[in-house]
Amino acid sequence: MQIIAVMHQGKVVDLDSSIALRAAKIGHELKLPLADSIIMATAQHYGALVWTQDSDFKGIDGINYIQKG
Repeated sequence: MQIIAVMHQGKVVDLDSSIALRAAKIGHELKLPLADSIIMATAQHYGALVWTQDSDFKGIDGINYIQKG
């Protein structure tokens, strides 16, 4: 129940054409999977911070990567 409560503090946003096009460019340039490029493009669009343990993001500027361990 605590996890659900935390999730409800977030904001759900639509994937519009502007974000989709940015995601396509990011995915192509950084060789990221589609879902990762959408996450990054959405964060850039809204000025959000991304904190992740997803190694696909390791070494990418603007992403806060923390190694699992």
